[in-house]
Amino acid sequence: MSQGFSLKDHLFNAESMADLAAEYAAGVSGFDAEGFQAETLAGFPERELMERLDWIADCIEKRLAPDFPTMADQLEAAMPPALDPALTDDDFGRFIHAVPGILAVRYGLEEHRDRAFDLLYAATQRFSMEFYIRPFLNRWPEETFARLTVWAQDENYHVRRLVSEGTRPKLPWAKKIDIDPRAPLPLLAALHADSTRYVTRSVANHLNDISKIDTGLVVDHLKSWQAEARQAAKELEWMTRHALRTAVKAGDADALALLGFAADAPVTVENLSVGADRIAIGEALNVAVTLSTDAAKPVPVMVDYVLTFHRPDGKTGQKVFKLKQGKVAGNGQLELAKKHPLKGNATTFTLHPGPHKLAIQVNGTQRAEVAFELVAAG
Repeated sequence: MSQGFSLKDHLFNAESMADLAAEYAAGVSGFDAEGFQAETLAGFPERELMERLDWIADCIEKRLAPDFPTMADQLEAAMPPALDPALTDDDFGRFIHAVPGILAVRYGLEEHRDRAFDLLYAATQRFSMEFYIRPFLNRWPEETFARLTVWAQDENYHVRRLVSEGTRPKLPWAKKIDIDPRAPLPLLAALHADSTRYVTRSVANHLNDISKIDTGLVVDHLKSWQAEARQAAKELEWMTRHALRTAVKAGDADALALLGFAADAPVTVENLSVGADRIAIGEALNVAVTLSTDAAKPVPVMVDYVLTFHRPDGKTGQKVFKLKQGKVAGNGQLELAKKHPLKGNATTFTLHPGPHKLAIQVNGTQRAEVAFELVAAG
């Protein structure tokens, strides 16, 4: 049987370790490249992806000077050329170049903060230091924010992106930070007009994180940025949609209104059906609905459907699915249909026989619903 793709083996293998060994041998006098390769590769099979990164750092650390200032000099000397500053997106770098960040946290956090900042500054131009700035935010919040404020104006877009990405309240895979999630907003205000999508995507993702805590605050900031008009209108429109994607899915009226979808849109929902009153697990809902308006002009609509699931304990669960973003023609109709499989082996949630409902949500407001009985697979 063939094995599936392994990200950890794709990132950390004999070829990548040979590349890393050559960089350190070129930059650090006396570095034992051959011993480093043998040791790292021998330790990989028993370690998962992030554990391998720490292991690589362990193996490099023992071959560098024991004092951090000298170690930092060696780490910088071994760095490859900076990522191409002429690009504007999707140039993340290689995971093997995360080692300076790991060692900056290990040995610079307490007694060599400023030297560690300088090391992170250089390293993030090769591979994002978003994971490794976060311990400094927890330990030295004021000092770290002062440095990030300077970096927000840096000419290198990888440095600017670090300011936004490293301070995200819900950064995937990353260490939790203790700062107020609203504290980075002045930094985002400085970055939202950036010329690179790599930075503006991070700002939008950051705002989406905050929207899960305070949607209104995010909407207010996006409105103020629209008024400032420092960012190109098309790019800010994209950022707004991306920043509000979670709020839109939740049906937040203010978020939808900012995107042009009014909660009180003059739309009537008719002829909602799911195909049958009783549907078996493993079959599918055949969702069909008609939207109509008597308004003279087209009405923008964001149409979702909300499934309410039965649970054996008597409680219910809900999940929102996208149906259509579009317009109902003036004095016209919009007919929508979608097939929704009711998989019995879904990995995200388990279906249970019992009473279920499907509601149509237009611009964040539920307008109509239909009940059906979910029965066991035949």
